[in-house]
Amino acid sequence: MSCPICKKASDPAYRPFCSRRCADVDLARWLRADYAIPVAPDDPEAELPPHPDDEER
Repeated sequence: MSCPICKKASDPAYRPFCSRRCADVDLARWLRADYAIPVAPDDPEAELPPHPDDEER
């Protein structure tokens, strides 16, 4: 198995990474939210209930 960061052979002590450095690089990417599942933006108007002042009297 190769390291997902640098593609070197992985070290059993840091599996699936090859070193502590690559493990830390991966952690930093998670903390910065670099890894994200893309989603379609929702319609913000569809989620909000009608405001009482918007009702016709």
